[in-house]
Amino acid sequence: MKALVLSLAALLATPALAHTGAGATDGLMAGFLHPALGLDHVLAMVAVGLWAGLVGGRAVLAWPAAFVALMVGGALLGMGGMPLPGVEGGIAISVVALGLAVALRAPLPLAAGAAVCGLFAIFHGHAHGAELPEGAGAAAYVVGFALSTTFLHAAGVALGLVLTRVPFAWAPRLAGGAVAATGLLLLVG
Repeated sequence: MKALVLSLAALLATPALAHTGAGATDGLMAGFLHPALGLDHVLAMVAVGLWAGLVGGRAVLAWPAAFVALMVGGALLGMGGMPLPGVEGGIAISVVALGLAVALRAPLPLAAGAAVCGLFAIFHGHAHGAELPEGAGAAAYVVGFALSTTFLHAAGVALGLVLTRVPFAWAPRLAGGAVAATGLLLLVG
């Protein structure tokens, strides 16, 4: 089973398209589509919601909200030309760490979980913002990727809430392990 998961993850691991120079980068729709164009972003954003849904309580809203808020902050840094060392590595590490958090159902205190999500969000946001050309429709673009991210988080939360009600304790472990394994492939790839 482990070999199957790793093989599937390897097939899905493609160069991230949600980074500098990839695709259209102007306007609401470009911003909305942007997070979905990189497997690393999709996995991290769904994992934030999944982890929050598995932990439950106030984390369901707080952790995704922290991610979105600090992702926008990171995007503003990227749009402003502020360098952030290790963006790609930070994104890959976020996929590994968030996958592990899901697999372990890591029961962090509310503020600690929000801090973890927010820290990783800065890297994701910087990658989104750094690619926006100067003079492009930045406000609409930011609104677009913030909405898309919110929808990805909501999908993860919904899945997490469902998984807390089914008798398959292994399902979150499998999902989180697959996310973490893909993150490792992104780190070495």
